[in-house]
Amino acid sequence: MTPRKLTDTYSVSPQISPEDAAAIREAGFVMVLCNRPDEENPAPLQAEAMRQAIEAEGLRFDVLPLTHQTMNAENILRQQEIVASAGGPVLAYCASGTRCTVIWALGNAKSQGPDQVIETAREAGYDIAGLRPTLEALAQA
Repeated sequence: MTPRKLTDTYSVSPQISPEDAAAIREAGFVMVLCNRPDEENPAPLQAEAMRQAIEAEGLRFDVLPLTHQTMNAENILRQQEIVASAGGPVLAYCASGTRCTVIWALGNAKSQGPDQVIETAREAGYDIAGLRPTLEALAQA
């Protein structure tokens, strides 16, 4: 597990495993958010297995599976609501961390501006510059 911090309350990661649960707790996270659809994972890494491991460490766990097709306004808002309700730092994960970063960027384009969200993502190791036209449209909406 290699969390990449985007904000004080939101970090992203590639796929985690049940064995990472204690380290996630020790790193100070209060919630883990799975953005990876179960169809992409074998049973030991699917959401229910992860939920059991994460909750056994006393952390909250939520699931919002994302694909390119489901990265819509409703899910952007839902992701923001989940993170805001966590009451502390959230670790969101998917296959590589990219989807978790993209949905964060889409949700923050208006408040932070395209340049800032692209730069924040870049500093965390994610190149989302190709989203600039979408981010600019969201910032002006």
